Amino acid sequence: MILPISPSVSQLANPNAGQTQLYPVHTSRAWCQVAQKFTGGIGNKLCGECPARAGEGVEHGRSVASGSRGGNVTFSPPHPRQRSRGFLAGVGQGRGSRDRRRLTNLLPACDGERPTLAFLQDVMDILLQYVVKSFDRSTKVIDFHYPNELLQEYNWELADQPQNLEEILMHCQTTLKYAIKTGHPRYFNQLSTGLDMVGLAADWLTSTANTNMFTYEIAPVFVLLEYVTLKKMREIIGWPGGSGDGIFSPGGAISNMYAMLIARFKMFPEVKEKGMAAVPRLIAFTSEHSHFSLKKGAAALGIGTDSVILIKCDERGKMVPSDLERRILEAKQKGFVPFLVSATAGTTVYGAFDPLLAVADICKKYKIWMHVDAAWGGGLLMSRKHKWKLSGVERANSVTWNPHKMMGVPLQCSALLVREEGLMQSCNQMHASYLFQQDKHYDLSYDTGDKALQCGRHVDVFKLWLMWRAKGTTGFEAHIDKCLELAEYLYNIIKNREGYEMVFDGKPQHTNVCFWYVPPSLRVLEDNEERMNRLSKVAPVIKARMMEYGTTMVSYQPLGDKVNFFRMVISNPAATHQDIDFLIEEIERLGQDL
Repeated sequence: MILPISPSVSQLANPNAGQTQLYPVHTSRAWCQVAQKFTGGIGNKLCGECPARAGEGVEHGRSVASGSRGGNVTFSPPHPRQRSRGFLAGVGQGRGSRDRRRLTNLLPACDGERPTLAFLQDVMDILLQYVVKSFDRSTKVIDFHYPNELLQEYNWELADQPQNLEEILMHCQTTLKYAIKTGHPRYFNQLSTGLDMVGLAADWLTSTANTNMFTYEIAPVFVLLEYVTLKKMREIIGWPGGSGDGIFSPGGAISNMYAMLIARFKMFPEVKEKGMAAVPRLIAFTSEHSHFSLKKGAAALGIGTDSVILIKCDERGKMVPSDLERRILEAKQKGFVPFLVSATAGTTVYGAFDPLLAVADICKKYKIWMHVDAAWGGGLLMSRKHKWKLSGVERANSVTWNPHKMMGVPLQCSALLVREEGLMQSCNQMHASYLFQQDKHYDLSYDTGDKALQCGRHVDVFKLWLMWRAKGTTGFEAHIDKCLELAEYLYNIIKNREGYEMVFDGKPQHTNVCFWYVPPSLRVLEDNEERMNRLSKVAPVIKARMMEYGTTMVSYQPLGDKVNFFRMVISNPAATHQDIDFLIEEIERLGQDL
C-alpha cells in the first residue's frame, strides 16, 4: 500500500505560500481511506487523528462543511513541524515529558504503529520537498559552506544518550539543506546526475525490504530480477542469446577489478590457492586516458601498478592499436606474461571510445583477455543512433557497464558482464556451508553469492529493472539521444565563440565537451608559458565562484600537458537548451574580470 503524499507539487513549488497551502485539499479523506486498509484497529486510530474528521476542516483558512456535495472534505493540515508535535504528542503522555518521543516509541514497540507512521510521514514530507526543489531552477544547486564552517555551525558528534524524534527530523532537514542537488538541471559536475522518480521509488523499496543478495532463499524476487536484467544486458552487448555471467557490484572500479581478477584466474587458476608467487610477472595494458581504477585493481590484487602499461592515445583520446601491439611484444620479450587489455568505451575526461575492433584483433592474436570498461559509454548501446561507437564490444571477454551514469539510475548500479559462464563462480567460490548448502530444495544456480567477492551485497538491480519497465528500451534511447544532442548543441555554440578554445577539434563522441574559457585580459597575450600559467588559474576560480553563488556546477581538470580546462558532461534528462545557454552566460559572468 502507498501512504498518501502530503505536499502537492504545485504548492511546494511556491516557497512563499502560507502554511495553509503546504498541503493539498482532500488529504484528510485520502489519509482516512488509506488508514482503513490497516488491520488490528490501527486504521481507526489513524483516521481519528484527521483534523477534518473532528470538524476542523478548512480550505485555505476557510471552514468547509464535511457533508459538502460529492463528499469532498478539504482541510489544510499543519506544518510538518507542528504535525510531528501533534501526531507524536500522545506518545508518552501520562508517562513523562515530550522527551519520551524517541526511537523506542516506534515499531517494534507496543502500540508503535501510529507514531511510526507519523514519523515516517514527516520524513516523507522532508524528502518530497527536497525532490521538488531539486528541479526548481530558482533554487541553488548547492548552499556551499567550507568544512570548518559546517563543523562549527552544527554539532555533528555522536553521543551516548539518544535524541528525540524532533531532533532526528531536524538532522534530516539540515543534511539535505547542505547536500548537492544532483538532480538539479544545472548540475553538470559528475558523470552521474539527475534524479529519476521511478528509480527513487525503487531505492526506497529496496531499503524497506532490507535484504541481502547472496541467496535465493532471502532475496527470491531480487535474485531473479538480477538474472533477467544481466541476461538482457548481455544480449544488448551482442553475446548470443545473452549467454554468459555477471554480477552487480559497488561501482565501476570494483567491476574493473573483478575483470582483472577473473582474467588472471582464467590464465593461471592456481593463483587462487597459491597466490602471486606461483605465477610469472603479469602485465595489463590500458590507455593513458583510462580510469585510474585499473591501477588500483592491480595494486589490490598484488599485481602491482608498475605492471599496468599505459598505451598512447591519439589527439582525441583513443588508444593507438599499433602502440598496444608494440608494448605487448616488448613485455613478452622481457619474459613477462600479458594477461589483460582493458579498452575504454567512453573515457572519463574526453569521452573517447577506443577502437574496439582493432583491439579485439590484437587480443585474439596474442591470446589475451579483452576487457571493455564501458562504465560511462555503455549506455550508448541502448541507442540505435550511437551504439556504433562500441562496435567490437561483442568480442570482449568482459564488460563493465554503469547504468548509474548515462542511464540515470540512482547510485549505485554497476554491472560486470562476463562472456564465459561459470568462470566467476570457479574464481571466487569458497563453499561456505552455512550459506550455500548443497541439499536445498530449490535450484542452487540462483544462489549467486559465492561468485561475488562480497558476502553482504546490496540490492542494486531493482532500480534499473523498475526504470526499464517504466521507460522501456526506447525511453532510455530517447534519454541518451537527448543528452548527446545537448552536448553537440553546446559544442556548436562555443566552438567559434569569442573567449572559448576547444581542447580538441571535432564534435564530441559522447556528452563530454572540453574547453577553456579565456577571459578578455588573456585574449591579447601570445601563446606562451605565461599565458598558460594564467589560463590554468581561470577554471578553478570560476568553479569556486559557481559554488559560492550556487548557480551551477561543472568539473575541470588538467590532462597531460594541457592546463586546467572545463569538462562539461550531460547525463541529466532534465537539462534543456536553456540550461546550456545559462551555463555559458554564467561562465562569462563569473570569469569576465579574471
